[in-house]
Amino acid sequence: MNLTEFNQSNRCDHFSCPERSVSPAVYILLYVCSAAVVLLTVCGNMLVIISVLHFKQLHTPTNMLLLSLAVSDFLVGVFVMLLVFIWFIESCWIFGRDFCICFMLTGGPLMNLSIYNIALISVDRYFALSNPFLYTNTISIRTMCIVVYCIWCVSLAYNIALFYFTGALTGSVMCPGECYIFFLNDVWTVIDLIYSFIFPLSVIIILYTRVFVIAKKHATAIRELNNHTRPQTQKITSYSMKSERKAAKVLGILVSVFLVCLLPYFIYSLLGNVIELQAETFQKVLIILYLNSTVNPVIYALFYPWFRRCVKLIITLQIFKKDSALINVLS
Repeated sequence: MNLTEFNQSNRCDHFSCPERSVSPAVYILLYVCSAAVVLLTVCGNMLVIISVLHFKQLHTPTNMLLLSLAVSDFLVGVFVMLLVFIWFIESCWIFGRDFCICFMLTGGPLMNLSIYNIALISVDRYFALSNPFLYTNTISIRTMCIVVYCIWCVSLAYNIALFYFTGALTGSVMCPGECYIFFLNDVWTVIDLIYSFIFPLSVIIILYTRVFVIAKKHATAIRELNNHTRPQTQKITSYSMKSERKAAKVLGILVSVFLVCLLPYFIYSLLGNVIELQAETFQKVLIILYLNSTVNPVIYALFYPWFRRCVKLIITLQIFKKDSALINVLS
């Protein structure tokens, strides 16, 4: 994870945690709101995880990617998000250096996982729309699970190697009350920028541009089919094309929101190598980045009817009934 470099010359000599400038009521309100956001993140993504795992109809290759994204978002809510909020509210890192390193080692892989899950969703939708028959015959649930497993392993191994070979764990400059780890190797900084940002972002933008071009062609084809009397096979084709186009649209919203949350962080990282930026600004863009984990389940609830049906079945405890996994949640 490429972290912003701050001007460290003589900084630690006079560094001290700033005093809180908010009233006790606002201070308490900030903690209550933070707890609510963390709870929404954890519970929302847990509902997605239970839905995809429990209901047989949702066992599809694309949903395996949504499951992987929900798991990474869930872990962000459990291990990362609350610490970021406390850091921001207190205007100071109060957990010490060792805990900061654990925080970075956790947040780094989870952020990369989110990026590559979104990139894989883009690849999946492009492949499904451009070569639907080949996609159906070659991409199985097992295949997608293997891909997801590999992405998790690669992300974890990459971040461990990054922190180890750059000396970020032992050679970093960190003032008391701060939690910034700096990569002292410029080559690895460039490699990380390409791996964590340029490559996956290029894949997402290029493939989703292609997806919307294909979806537009499908929409034109559907209109042409609707203007003529057609046999049953054409009706099925039209319905299938509509379904794929709708799925691409919803996942396009998911990707767009993700990019909105992601870009401030990387813009800040790039600017941090040129000009000195405030620590408070870094904390804010970090919060925006991790808030994407909260927003994703909300997008599912707004645009996926099957998710709303699953939530209702889960909350009413109907999933504990016999054969509840076979309930039709897609109709």
